[in-house]
Amino acid sequence: MRLDEIRAQDDADLEVVLQNSRRQLFEFRLKSATGENESPHHARQLRRTIARILTVLSERNQGIRGERPHVSE
Repeated sequence: MRLDEIRAQDDADLEVVLQNSRRQLFEFRLKSATGENESPHHARQLRRTIARILTVLSERNQGIRGERPHVSE
């Protein structure tokens, strides 16, 4: 995912995408151990997507950039 696509989503959606990306990376590593992977660059893309999502979530929590996180009371 591109950074502008990530910034356009709200926190709840980003959490779902983060979980899915982490699961895909885990499955990729399992396949990699058995030699079934076709494209090794996919792991790099997943790691970078995870890092981008974590960065945006951290920025929002700290109030650095973008919208403030939704606080439910």
